Amino acid sequence: MSAAAGTVFLVDDDPGVLRALTRLLRASGRDVRAFASQQEFLGQHDPAAPGCLVLDVAMPERNGLDLQQDLADSGAGRAVVFITGQGDVATGVRAMKAGAVDFLIKPFSDKQLLAAVQTAIDRDALMRRTRAQRREVERKLATLTLRERQVIEHVVAGQLNKHIAADLGTVEKTIKVHRGRIMQKMGAASLVELIRMADLAGIRPAPPGD
Repeated sequence: MSAAAGTVFLVDDDPGVLRALTRLLRASGRDVRAFASQQEFLGQHDPAAPGCLVLDVAMPERNGLDLQQDLADSGAGRAVVFITGQGDVATGVRAMKAGAVDFLIKPFSDKQLLAAVQTAIDRDALMRRTRAQRREVERKLATLTLRERQVIEHVVAGQLNKHIAADLGTVEKTIKVHRGRIMQKMGAASLVELIRMADLAGIRPAPPGD
C-alpha cells in the first residue's frame, strides 16, 4: 500500500498510545503523521493532503468532537475515526451524527482500527471527488446568463417548455433555445445528467408559477 492511498493524521495525548498506533499503521503500509495535541495538529495540518484523521475524544485542551466540528466549519472536513478510553453512548452517537466513520473504544483490536482507517480513507477519496465535481459544475454554471439560470431552475422542476415560457413571460421557442444552450454549456448529455449536476450544485427547482 503506497502513501498515495492517503495519510493517516493521528492525534492522541497519550505518548504510549501514539507510539503504538503509529507503529501499527506504518507496519500496515500507511503514511502516518502523529501529533500529541490538537494544537500541534492544526499547526501542521494540510487540508489538501488525502487521508483521514484518527482522533482521541478526550484530550486536555478540548474535546475531539469540537475539533471535528471546527474542521467541518472551515471547509477542511476530514473522515474521522474516533478512539477513546472513556466512551459512552451519547458521545458515540454525537460523533456518528457529525459524520465520524467509526467510534472505537479502547482496547480495540488492530484489525478493527485498520478496517476503520481503510473505510475512512475510502470515504475521504469519495468526498474529494464529490467536491471536485461540485467545483466543476459551479464553474460551468458561472457561464450561464441570468435568464439561463432562471430556465434551469424550471427545467429541473420538471416543467414543460410552454409552462416555463408562461412563468417567465416569454415564448416556447425562446425557452427551447435557452435549454439547448444550457445543455451545451453544462456539457450535459441528457436531462437526467443536468438534474444531477443541478442537485450537486445545490440548485433548487423553481416553485410552480415562479
